[in-house]
Amino acid sequence: MIVKKKLSLLILFILCSLISKSQNKGTIYGTMTDEKGNPIELVNIAVMGYPIGTITNREGNYRIKVPVNKDIQIVYSCIGYETKTLHFNIDTSIAVEANSILKRSLNTINEVNIIDDRERKTNLTRINPKVANLLPDASGNIEAIIKTMPGVSSNNELSSQYSVRGGNYDENLVYVNDIEIYRPFLIRSGQQEGLSFINPDMVASILFSAGGFQSKYGDKMSSVLDIKYKKPYQFGGSASLSLLGGSLHLEGSSKNRRFTHITGFRYKTSQYMLNTLDTKGEYQPAFTDFQTFLTYHLTDNLEINFLGNFAQNKYTFIPESRNTSFGTISEALQLYVAFDGSELDRFATSMSAVSLSYKPTNKLELKLISSVFRTAEEETFDIKGRYALNELDKNIGSDNLGDSVANYGIGTFIRHARNFLDVVVSNTEHKGSYKTKNNALLWGIKAQNEFVKDKISEWRMIDSAGYSLPYSDTSVDMQSRLASHILLNTFRFSSYLQETYSFNINNLDIDFTGGLRFGYWNFNNELLFSERFSVALNPNWKTDILFKLSYGTYYQPPFYKELRDEQGILNHQIKSQKSTHYVIGSDLNFRAWNRRFKFISEIYYKKLENLIPYNIDNVKIKYSAKNNAHGFAKGIDLKVNGEFVKGVDSWASLSIMNTEEDLIDDYYYEYYNSDNERINFGYTENDKIVDSIRIEPGFIPRPSDQLINFALFFQDYLPRNPSFKMHLTIMFGSSLKFGPPDGERYQAINKMPPYRRVDIGFSKILIDENNSLKNDFLNKNVKNLWVSVEILNLLAVNNTISYEWITDIRNRQYAVPNFLTSRRLNIKIISKF
Repeated sequence: MIVKKKLSLLILFILCSLISKSQNKGTIYGTMTDEKGNPIELVNIAVMGYPIGTITNREGNYRIKVPVNKDIQIVYSCIGYETKTLHFNIDTSIAVEANSILKRSLNTINEVNIIDDRERKTNLTRINPKVANLLPDASGNIEAIIKTMPGVSSNNELSSQYSVRGGNYDENLVYVNDIEIYRPFLIRSGQQEGLSFINPDMVASILFSAGGFQSKYGDKMSSVLDIKYKKPYQFGGSASLSLLGGSLHLEGSSKNRRFTHITGFRYKTSQYMLNTLDTKGEYQPAFTDFQTFLTYHLTDNLEINFLGNFAQNKYTFIPESRNTSFGTISEALQLYVAFDGSELDRFATSMSAVSLSYKPTNKLELKLISSVFRTAEEETFDIKGRYALNELDKNIGSDNLGDSVANYGIGTFIRHARNFLDVVVSNTEHKGSYKTKNNALLWGIKAQNEFVKDKISEWRMIDSAGYSLPYSDTSVDMQSRLASHILLNTFRFSSYLQETYSFNINNLDIDFTGGLRFGYWNFNNELLFSERFSVALNPNWKTDILFKLSYGTYYQPPFYKELRDEQGILNHQIKSQKSTHYVIGSDLNFRAWNRRFKFISEIYYKKLENLIPYNIDNVKIKYSAKNNAHGFAKGIDLKVNGEFVKGVDSWASLSIMNTEEDLIDDYYYEYYNSDNERINFGYTENDKIVDSIRIEPGFIPRPSDQLINFALFFQDYLPRNPSFKMHLTIMFGSSLKFGPPDGERYQAINKMPPYRRVDIGFSKILIDENNSLKNDFLNKNVKNLWVSVEILNLLAVNNTISYEWITDIRNRQYAVPNFLTSRRLNIKIISKF
């Protein structure tokens, strides 16, 4: 207690000192806009004759500390705009608001593109968040944009999860305002998932990296998504309503701009989509989310922020029947299931975070962040299914074409679960940066506590043709069973140091970034050290091209799911998985048809060590809880984006990838009889085994091995009436491998059909700066109003997400596909005010 009191007094003393020190200077703040009232980002603001300056943020806001009781001149300049100079003489007791409008420069060269070189020279890609409202998509999540990026794969329109360059869903970092975001742990299907954490209405900027990212980002092996929420400068908001849910958000600021707020509420129901699934019944999904982000300037240099979130996902399902036709032309089959029972799942998550940011100078920034995340999850179901597997009449011209002509098997299965999980993650972090014209030094240190309590009890029993599977003549066995009761309370510590240095050699601009990360976890007493480096080369050529090289070591310490094996036992000897990234890339800006275009390419190789093998069923990942594999991922990512149609951006992404792993302790035997013939399925009395050979499978495809991924987002409009727009999304992912349930990894030799999906939307702008309605109230109070009609899964392709395994009377197993959603029409209305 004495130590805590002394520490509190020390912090209070420092804050008081900072506040008193800041009173020696005055403040000028405001918003920079263009002639149409749109905020301008990256306006340079300098005090003439003093080493003082700043830039505007994405909302056009700025705040600068200036000398008091002196005549000063502040210069506002930005590429493409006329420079403006304003005169001030202010007192320390007031903060002066100075909003200004910059006019477009008449001498602007058409070839000039305003580019944020800071991100271009890294492995981060900036994405326009406004596309989220344009993208025709079933989920309504911001991740729908990420799924169209090169290197990203997703085969489930109901889920916000994605894999990157051969990784799985758990290998992706997500940050909102520098705070790491977690997702629920017990979710096993996209139907349960609901809303992701990120609220699209509140997003100001999106940065994404598919690999080779910097040391300032945390310890995961695949990707990073860096989100920043808005700091609004005036009152506004939006509302949307569709057949899949709705949203409302409000934002604003105080008169002196010291206080800003933005709050959003979302509701989603996927019942409309789930009714297209083969399994019929009563679907009752209800997902809600509330978020707020508040900022307040205590002084000119000291800002405090609060981010709060509460989400409630409830999924109720009472199945009735299932009728799935599958197979080939030569063997057409049908599975019919009659159900009893129900499923009830609840996922309640909350997060609160407070950050304190102090800028004693324009070069130095210090942050202190503290956050708490909690999830309380319940997954309960008792479902009994009585099934029949039948052969269908396949003779063309037959009166019974498509009807059942033979029964291959009957049986019953029972699924039971009583799964409960509580997780609390709390952390405190300090981050700092010192930036000059050619250098940027970043550092950080973080302490984190994780509390995990679970009680898992689930099993599955199959009775096929009167026999329980797996068959035993002495007992009734379950096909699978998991029981665990875990109580964990662990601590993690991490830190990083990163330096960026820019220089020029013989007209070659070079940006070098190097960093180190340290980590420790008291669960297994593992100490980690990793290094990450990148170089950006910008030659002084007529062609605007930039080359990038990066190398880095990325550890992924285990969390809750990786620790537990299939029997529910924790592995206290488990170690962090490791991925070493080698990336070579280029970034080309060019013009075609007198329009802007960008072409990005990256070739990569990832060396994977200490891997924890896993199987995936829908979106549920089952780990082996052993570091018994190593592997690799290699490929090439390509993306072209620009104005394929003048005035609107579109893009296409293509990825070619191969990822494999070698389990060090997997093997099987091949048996041969006296005629040297291989015995495939056991042997009879006439087939005596005379020889056997031990086979080690070696490298096998990982569950995420997908050779080709292609994504297209295309926009168009009517030339004579641009308020009518069209938005098209095309997704293609080649086959994934799968195998029998609870089988060995090397048995996953079957191929799923490719994932193919086309979504299209047609929209009409009713109100904006160029359009209005015959309603004065709406025209006066609504800035933007548009309505869209979306056709989801336009081609009605039956995409497969997983398989149900059925055994017939001859002990032959059939993989019955679980299809995703079919074609649906969605209507959406969005207004901004």
